[in-house]
Amino acid sequence: MECSKHRSGFSLLELLVAVAVILIVSAIAIPNLVRSKMSANEASAVGSLRAINAGCANYSFTWGKSFPVSLSTLGPGKPATANKADLIDGLLAGGSKSGYILVYVSGKPAGGKIATYTVNANPLINQKTGARYFFTDQTGVIRYDLAAVATASSKPIS
Repeated sequence: MECSKHRSGFSLLELLVAVAVILIVSAIAIPNLVRSKMSANEASAVGSLRAINAGCANYSFTWGKSFPVSLSTLGPGKPATANKADLIDGLLAGGSKSGYILVYVSGKPAGGKIATYTVNANPLINQKTGARYFFTDQTGVIRYDLAAVATASSKPIS
C-alpha cells in the first residue's frame, strides 16, 4: 500500500506574500477613503448652509419677524410656530451634522426685527472630519477658508 504525503494549506512564504499585498493595498486605499469621507462631509456642510439660508428666508417671509433668533427656532415643530418653524431637520437645528459644528448668530434686533445673521460650519476635527471652514449670512453667499474660521471676507465657493 502506497502512502502519499500530500500537504494542504499555504506555506509560510505564501502567507507572508499575501499579507504584504494586503498591506500595500491598504496603504493605498485608506488615505483615499479618508479624503473621500472629508469631501462628503464638506459637501454636506455646504448643503446644510444652503438649507439654513433657505429656512431663514422662508422664516422671514412666513412669520414676518425677519430672521430667527437661533437654529432651534427653525427646527421641527408640529404644528409649525414662530418658535418651532419646522423649516430644517432636527440635526441642523441641533447645531451639528456630518462632522461639522454649525454656529448660528443672529443680529441684534432693531425695531423688533432681526435683519442679519451669520452661520459658520466648522469641522469637528480639522483634517479628519473636514479640511475647509465655511461661512454664510443673510446674503446667501457661502464662503470658505482653509486655515481658520471663515468670515464675510473669505473666498466664495464656486
